[in-house]
Amino acid sequence: MRSTEGCGPAPGSRPDAAVIWRNRALRLLDHVPLPIAVVEFGGRTLIVNRAMAAEFGLLPGQFRDRKILEFFTLRDSDTLQALAEAVRMHRRSQYPARVSWIPARGDERHGEMTVDLVADTPEQTPALLLSLRTVEAPRVVPSPGPRAEVSPVEGRILAAAARGATTAQIAREIGLGPDGVNYHLARLSRRWRVPNRTALVARAYATGVLAADTWPPEPASD
Repeated sequence: MRSTEGCGPAPGSRPDAAVIWRNRALRLLDHVPLPIAVVEFGGRTLIVNRAMAAEFGLLPGQFRDRKILEFFTLRDSDTLQALAEAVRMHRRSQYPARVSWIPARGDERHGEMTVDLVADTPEQTPALLLSLRTVEAPRVVPSPGPRAEVSPVEGRILAAAARGATTAQIAREIGLGPDGVNYHLARLSRRWRVPNRTALVARAYATGVLAADTWPPEPASD
């Protein structure tokens, strides 16, 4: 009689129940939009879902047996110590850890990795169930540059333009002729390299020539 050892289950035999439930669990994880991984306590990757693999432009199987810290930089130095203490004391709490990583496309990202210790018995060395949540990096607001140099007349013209005054109205307010107003506006447009009056007003606010949060508009005080 020929041996069938190593050839898989015999025809008509039922798959092991544990295998069935494992495959169902894997299919379920692949439908979860949250990036999830299961790793050994030492860091060797056992399972990742599609969302986790997609962060790095990989397939889930390409993670298997690789160290999870090949993909993530741990920003909390105390997390590993806390996990080691939890294993020693047989605790099963959640542990958040700040991480960063380089995705398949784009700049470095930041997030929080929630770590759950999972095991069948308290005495068993647990595996780590990791779930990743992206956190937007704090936006760096550039410091304002030096205020643009304008004459007092130009500042008043820009303030009047910001109020929506016409050339004739600006001329009466400033005490110039319309040609004089247009001369100053054209000169500012060339200096700041902007195409129209709307852009002039925007540039005046951006460079601090006009006072912010003030209505009606007026030149910023020195």
